[in-house]
Amino acid sequence: MATRRAGGLLGSGLLVALMIVACADPATSPETAPTSTPPSAPTEATDATTSDTPQFQVDPFWARELPNNWMLGQVSGVAVDGQDHVWVLHRPGTLDARQRGEEGMCCVPAPPVIELDVDGSVLRSWGGPGEGYEWPSSEHGIHIDHEGHVWIGGNAADDAQVLKFTADGEFLLQIGRAGQSDGSNDTQDLGRPASILVDPETNEVYVADGYGNRRVIVFDAETGEYRRHWGAYGDTPGDAPLAAYDPDAAPSRDYRSPVHDVAIANDGLVYVADRTNNRVQVFHKDGTFVTEAFIRPETLGSGTASGVTLSEDPEQRWLFVPDGTNNVVWILDRASLEVRDHFGRLGKNAGQFYRLHNLAIDSRGNLYTTEVNVGQRLQKFDRVR
Repeated sequence: MATRRAGGLLGSGLLVALMIVACADPATSPETAPTSTPPSAPTEATDATTSDTPQFQVDPFWARELPNNWMLGQVSGVAVDGQDHVWVLHRPGTLDARQRGEEGMCCVPAPPVIELDVDGSVLRSWGGPGEGYEWPSSEHGIHIDHEGHVWIGGNAADDAQVLKFTADGEFLLQIGRAGQSDGSNDTQDLGRPASILVDPETNEVYVADGYGNRRVIVFDAETGEYRRHWGAYGDTPGDAPLAAYDPDAAPSRDYRSPVHDVAIANDGLVYVADRTNNRVQVFHKDGTFVTEAFIRPETLGSGTASGVTLSEDPEQRWLFVPDGTNNVVWILDRASLEVRDHFGRLGKNAGQFYRLHNLAIDSRGNLYTTEVNVGQRLQKFDRVR
């Protein structure tokens, strides 16, 4: 049974700060030439945007203040459920002695999982080590499925599992075992999984796997039974060292660390965020490769494609891609995969980002963003057009 702790109210803008270490790209070696042709020019936003491109404005007064002198660590996951409640996953272990109040009057680490209502008030909170499951060493990624179950993963070196809970924190299922990853073709254990998504049509759980492995892997969401997996371009993934990312080289036939997010559109297309290759790849549900798009491919460091979120309209015309290196949210036309606009910039003020990590969308088209490193906050951006 997961540990539960009392809910309360959440801080204005969640402008909380703490020190963390950014995720690093591992060392790499030579890559083979691609069989698909990338765009002839970098995919990048222009000054001109179409009149119907979504526009957003930060809401600096969302949400409420955290109760019980709680403080957030790295905010490493956000999800929105069917009631437009916002679920936050953070890393209490990243708070240092000063942030834990050992040198003053405040504070204490908040529980790792927090549910907020539409106004940003805490409804419930829970999480951490418990009986019958292995809580991740570094919390990473949260998903609320169509039945209201809560899924979380972790990206520490020994995190090889994802966990499924009820909304109240009751443990239901663990897929994989901590410390037992056997590479990108292991069908039982994971490799530092970054993101989880359940397909309501098939009740299959897709895992962006991740910081250690180089693949998407699919399981039965009820039993945890293995279904299939694939790497970049739908190929069988490999674990050989890769050369350092070179924007002038041919696109890599392998995913890099991390495969950071996965999303499924209403039409069945699967979108995968290959962060440090600066690209989003598109597949059918069986892993057949469809196409890809490169987003500011000259970007080095942690890359541009930190996630992929579909717009709330029935056609899901837009893709929103958080970029933690350039600290912007890219807005892509889903049909063409062309960048139409972006918003944000590096900074600590409301509406700015420091190590933007991932985002979620509600039924009204509002976006919720998280920040790790020294950003450590959750922000809401209201859709104004």
